[in-house]
Parts: sequence; structure tokens; C-alpha cells
Amino acid sequence: MTAPRETASPMFERPVESRPPQENRPALRTAAPIAAPIEPEGSGLAAALTAIRRRRWVLLACALVFPCLAILAASLMTPRYTATATVLVEAAEGPDGSRAGLPQDEATTEALVASQAEVVRSLSVARRIVRQLDLTHSPEFAWWLGGTARPGWGAALARPLAAPLAAIAPGLASWLGVAAPAPRPPEERAELAAAEAVRDRLQASPVPRSRVLALGFTAEDPRLAMEGANLAAELYVGDQRELKFAALRQASEWLDGRANQLRQELARTEARIAELRAALGGRGAPAPTADQLGRATAELAEARAALGQVEARLAALRGGEPAAPPPPALAQQRAQRDQAQQELDRLAEALGAGHPDLRAARSRLQELDRAVGAETSRAAEALETEARALRARIRGLEDLLRPPERAGQGPAAEIRLAALEREAEASRSLLRAVTERAQKTLSEVAIERPDARLLSPAALPGAPSSPRTPLLALGAAALGIGCGLLLIWLLETTDGTLHSGEDVRAGLGLPCLALVPMLRRHLLGRQLVEDYVVRKPLSPFAESMRTLRAALWLGAEPPRVVVVTAARPAEGKTTTAVALARSAAMNGERVLLVDCDVRQPSLGRVFRCEGAPGVTDLLLGQAVLERIIRRDHLSSLDYIPAGAAEIHSLGLFMSEAMVGMLDRIRRDYDLVVLDAPPVLAMADARVVARLADATLICIRWRDTPRSVVSRSLDLLEEAHARIIGATLTQVDARAHGRSGSADAELHHPRYSGYFRE
Repeated sequence: MTAPRETASPMFERPVESRPPQENRPALRTAAPIAAPIEPEGSGLAAALTAIRRRRWVLLACALVFPCLAILAASLMTPRYTATATVLVEAAEGPDGSRAGLPQDEATTEALVASQAEVVRSLSVARRIVRQLDLTHSPEFAWWLGGTARPGWGAALARPLAAPLAAIAPGLASWLGVAAPAPRPPEERAELAAAEAVRDRLQASPVPRSRVLALGFTAEDPRLAMEGANLAAELYVGDQRELKFAALRQASEWLDGRANQLRQELARTEARIAELRAALGGRGAPAPTADQLGRATAELAEARAALGQVEARLAALRGGEPAAPPPPALAQQRAQRDQAQQELDRLAEALGAGHPDLRAARSRLQELDRAVGAETSRAAEALETEARALRARIRGLEDLLRPPERAGQGPAAEIRLAALEREAEASRSLLRAVTERAQKTLSEVAIERPDARLLSPAALPGAPSSPRTPLLALGAAALGIGCGLLLIWLLETTDGTLHSGEDVRAGLGLPCLALVPMLRRHLLGRQLVEDYVVRKPLSPFAESMRTLRAALWLGAEPPRVVVVTAARPAEGKTTTAVALARSAAMNGERVLLVDCDVRQPSLGRVFRCEGAPGVTDLLLGQAVLERIIRRDHLSSLDYIPAGAAEIHSLGLFMSEAMVGMLDRIRRDYDLVVLDAPPVLAMADARVVARLADATLICIRWRDTPRSVVSRSLDLLEEAHARIIGATLTQVDARAHGRSGSADAELHHPRYSGYFRE
């Protein structure tokens, strides 16, 4: 029933109402706030996996593009080779087998080895490598020979363009980092610049939990890399040996100088003693007794015999006679020298002339030769000193046995003689101590080893060390996966479209009545989408229409007049309205489809009745209802086209004629479907929705923003329309089936037996 009309009031002032009074108040939706993001089904890990599965192509593209770019960049880079030699840092063993100089604490040992690594990478070592390998003439280490202001990974690409680009466009060459070859700097600066480049390529890293240093050198030429690593190890070991030998030589030289000084002082003291004794004998010293003369005679004989032996040993030592027994220290050094000579001969037969071990053996033999010569000189000087002392003793004994010429001698001279003799004895003791220490130092020089030795020389590298294409590709793949995940997160965060029925309920507060699948071209062929529900009644598309009709019928108050609308054009509302009406008609219901989209009518195109009279003609009073109702040629559906285009359609839909038409068709049909225009496009949709029993809004799957749909729902609610739910249209069954949503279960292959395409 309709409300009574006030004859005195204009038409636009009366309240337009078509629904029964109990349906005047619409059921408001409980929509989520506009700013609330749409979360996928589940939470935490499940939601993340669902998002990744839905956008897996983004992740796959990033995981493939990044490694491809990395491989391309690696192919453009100049390959470099790294050769590695290992050196053991250790202390030398003394004659007693004990280790000296190396701390036993592990932390201190690691600190010592780390400091030795910095010694290897010192600028002095780098400069000697540059000099010996002549790297100031290598473009790899001499940037002035390359064509770039500074070396870099793009130098190989820039060098061919350096000269022509710098001549044509110097500004562009400077901006690109490409310059013509620079003039050669002075020799000192050139060597320093090359040494800095060498130090950047020289690696020295301690091996964990050991005293081993790994010395690596990187170069574009593999042989140069091997030579650089071996030379760095050789220089380091040689420096360690030279430092230790220099310290020992310095101590030996100081001891030799001190011994010479003591010998000179002893010689002067003995000469003064002899002069004093001679002076005492000439002044009439007391005549010796018979016992004193006997002892003096015996001592004289022993002194002469000892002098003969010393002179014989001295002559044999100077002449190099092997029959003469040398001093123990000299004999030991000669034996070590012979062993070193044998070792050198053995290495010379087994190794090449430039091998580090052969050079080390040759250096050790030279050191032993110098030690033997120095020890021989010391032994000769000691014998000469002993011979001088014996001669002075013999002269004193001879003077004692010679008959005295004078008698009488003062006690002061005897006291001075005793003091000189004590001073001479102290000098002899000190000289012996210094001589023994000098001999021990020479022995240490002969047997001392450096604090480092070469474990294994560097071999010729067979494969480049950089770029490491597999590792670079693997890292790029990991980076691509990370960027892909980040991109997926950004897409999910910024994506305001609706992907499932859960999104519709969570984001809009409306039930999702059906998911209308998208019909692909190979399924449609030449037929229209609206005809598919009739042509394929057992298809998933037809089943979605039946699901929608069931949802309308199963409500507490099944509506008879249903408005099908959308927020904006191209949402599939007309297709849904036609397919829903035809599906209901095929079920045996009396169904009427009315085209209320006057500005862009679609039923004339679907049913091939363009230009036929319709709703506007009826509302204008130019046609009667029975003459404008037409029958569908594929089903028992009745439909009314839009009719003539009318710019004042809003006034027509708000008229009494529209209310009367709806009241009449409500009595004659089980279901009336009104195809209304988009809500945001025209106000006609809100008026028609206000007059109908229920409003169904169509939302394009993964296309229409939620904010747009929310705005259209707000407008419908302001018009007091009864919004019973929404339907997602043009759903990609394959993509939605892989999304992980709960309503995607229908697209699982296990349900394929229920449908026929």
C-alpha cells in the first residue's frame, strides 16, 4: 500500500515510498573505519604466506632479475686472480732446545700475529715489491697509464673511450669519470702511488687458532699474483732474519771492541810490570835463596815450553793446518759450516737457483763463513796475548835468575809491583769473560733461525678470485628475494581493493553473497557473457547466479524488487542483473528485468531491441505497461528496456508513476530486478534503491578501491536504501584459487566434477 497523496502539495514535496511500512528502516551495515587496512585471512605467518602466494610472480621476478643483473655486471668486470702463500711466525730454538721470544698466552700470540700481518702490509714492503716487479710501468698499478683518474671496476670499459671522449667533450669525460692518460708523475711519487695500489691488493690475515699468516696478492695477471705473494712472503721472512742477525752482529761487534780494549789495557799493564821488575833487579834486590832459584828455574822451563806450544798453535791456526787441534768453539763452527755446505749442495741439486729455501741456505752459509773467520781471528788474538804474557813471564824469570848488579831496593816499588800484578790478573779474568761471551754470541749467530719461515709458496691460480659470479648471483638472489618481499609488503599495504568475501565483510560490513567468475575468451567464443548462464547452465558462472538467488531467497524477508548497482561503471552490474534474472527465470520463477540506467542503457544491446519504448515512455505517459514488457528469446524472462533517453530521469523516478509501476509489477512477478546506474555517477541509483525492497552492490574483484565502494554505500544509506549485500564480479578463478582465502576452496580441482563448462 502507498501513502495517501496530498493534492495541494507538489509532487516533489511528497515522501516517495514503495516498500511496506515495516521495511522503512533499512538494516545499516557495520563497516570498518576507512583508514583500517584490509587484512588477509588469518594473521601472522599465515597472512604473510597468503600474501606471498597471491603475489608470487612479483617475488619470482625479483629473484630472477637481480641475479641476471649481477651476472651481467660480473661479465663486464675485469677478472682478478689471487695467489696465497703461508708463513709460520715462530721463535728460534736455542742450543738447549728451548723456545725464546714467543709468548705462551693465546691472546698475546694472536695480537703478535695480527701485528705481524700489519708489518707485511707496510708501505716499505709494498715499495720493495713495486721496485722488484717494476710495477710503475704496469697500467694496473700505475693509474697515469690507464686513462682514468683513479682505478675502479669500470676502468676497463673507460680506457678505450678515454682519449677520444676527452678530446671531443672534456666536460662529459670529466662527469663520466673518464680522462685522457695523465702525465707520468716524478719517480718518487710514482713509486709511492704504485705502492699504495699494491698495499690495497696485498692481504695478510692470521689463520684462526694458529701462528700462520696467509699472505695473498691480487692482480689481473695470475702469474703476477703468484710472484707478488711469493715476493711478499720472501721479503717478510728475510726482514725477520735480518733483524735478528743485525741485533746479534751489533752485540758481537760491541763484545769484540770491548775485548780489544781489555787486551790493550792488559798489554800495557804487563809491560809496566816487566819494567818495574827489571828496575827492581838492577837496584841490588835481595839475592834469591836456593829454593827460590830452583822454583824459578822450573817455572822458566815450563814457561818456555808453554810459549813453544802457543807459538806452534798460532802458526798452525794462521796456516790453516788441519792437524792442529782448533779451539772447541771454532771446531763447532767449522762443523756447522760443513753441514751448511752439504745442505746447500743438496738444495742446489733439488731446487732452482731462485728458490727461497736455496737463497736462505746460501745466506746461512755466508753467515757461518763470517763467523768462522771472526772466531779464527779471535783465537789468534787470544794466542798472541797469551804468547806475549809468556814472553813477559820468561823475561821476568830470566831477570830473577840473572846475577844482580845492584843491591838494595825500596819497599814502595815492591808494593807497586804487587798492585800491578793484581790489576793484570783482574784484566785477564775480565778478558776471558768477554771472550767467552763473544764466542757464545757467534755460536748463536751461526745457529739462530728467524722468527718466521715459509710454510708453502703461492701457486699459480687457476680460477679468478673476483668477480665470484656464483657467490655474487647467490647474494643478488637473496637481495632480490628480500626486495621482492618488501615490494609485496608495499603492494599489500597500498592495495585498497577487495580480494575475497572476507575482505568485503571485514572492510565494508556487508555479506558477500556470491563470487561471479570471469569468463575467458576461449570459453565464450562468439556468444555474449549475458547468454552464458543459459548456454551453460551447469557452469561455475551459472552456479554463482544460483548462489546469489539463493542468498536473496534465504533472507528473513525475501525481497521482490532488487536493485543491482555498483559504485562506478564497468563493474559488471548489468551482466550480473541479466544473468541473475535469467537464472531465476530458468528456475520457474516469474521474473521481470527493468533497465533503469537511462543515460547508458544496456538491455537494448543484450536483447537486440535498441530504440524500443521502455521505462521512460511509461513514466512520461506515452506507453502502457503491457506494451513495453518484452519476452527473452532464450528464457521465460520478461524485461523492460530503458526507452527514450531523458535528461530529467531523476524526476521520472521520483514520480507517482514510478511508485505505481513498482506496486503493480510487485504483485505480478516473483522477482523484479532493477538495473540501476552507478551510485557515484547519477542520483537515479539512490532514488531507485530507496523505492526497492533491497539493494545489491556489485564490486569488481581486485579492481575497485574500498574507499570508492564505502562512499557509494554511504550515499545509499543516506537514501535509506536497504543494502542486503555485495557480490564480487569478474573473479579470476585460477588466481583466486591460489590466494589461500577461505572462499577460494570452491575453485579447487576437487569440485570440478560438479560443473560442466
